[in-house]
Amino acid sequence: MAKFAEPRRFPFIACVLAALLGGTAALAAPDETGKDDAKMLTEAAEAAQRQLHQTFTNLQFEDFEPAPVKGTIYQAVAGGRVIYYAPASEHILFAAVYDRNGVNVTALAQEASARKRLKFVDPALALAIGPKDAPSVLEFTDPDCPYCRALEKFWIAKAAEGKPVRRLIYFVSGIHPGAAAKAEHILCSPDKEAALHAIYAGAEPKLLAKCEAGAAQVKADAEIVRKLGVAGTPTLIVDGKLISGFQQGELESFLDQSANRAKNRTENQPDHAAQALPK
Repeated sequence: MAKFAEPRRFPFIACVLAALLGGTAALAAPDETGKDDAKMLTEAAEAAQRQLHQTFTNLQFEDFEPAPVKGTIYQAVAGGRVIYYAPASEHILFAAVYDRNGVNVTALAQEASARKRLKFVDPALALAIGPKDAPSVLEFTDPDCPYCRALEKFWIAKAAEGKPVRRLIYFVSGIHPGAAAKAEHILCSPDKEAALHAIYAGAEPKLLAKCEAGAAQVKADAEIVRKLGVAGTPTLIVDGKLISGFQQGELESFLDQSANRAKNRTENQPDHAAQALPK
């Protein structure tokens, strides 16, 4: 199982969202205390704007005005993704929040949530595709999902480049009507990897394989998907980070980092052959 990622830092400009959300809370304060007259609102806006400029001195801002979001903002997890909700104004925010140091606190919360829910996942029960010594990826996939099929092509291309992964696959069968039958077909085939490649390449067998073990595995996968709250495909857990959708850039980065780690391990290993030579 891959270890969870360390907190990552992002470009400084991304921190603006955190300041804007903080400014929103300041602007909402008069509304919450009943002091919502124009003077108080103007003073709060001026104070928030000064704080924004003082905190992010290298950035230039053209406009500054109250956001439509009002009141306290709450954090929730839906389908493995962190979202924010403002009940006072009935707004929902799909956003990444950064602190003043450039740390993506939304990603940290999302990874912490995934870490807690991973107790429901037993890698030994997954359909394993790829070399055992390759970097591991938890993959929640749907045979009829177009983006899952694009991801399949990506994995094949990367394996051809010498960057294979060990895919621990769980099938999501509750989105497309034919997904469960195709997942069972893959799981019941003598060569599961070949069957998976064929189905994800668009093959439509006239007769889909069926077996008791395959049907049971599809149901078990569905229960894991329910407990984890996976709502879309593909969903991946890579180096402890939850990735929603086929995010090629993030996967390329993961593969490069994995290759560098493997290279460093190889370079740091002692040369036993040289040590065995007579002095």
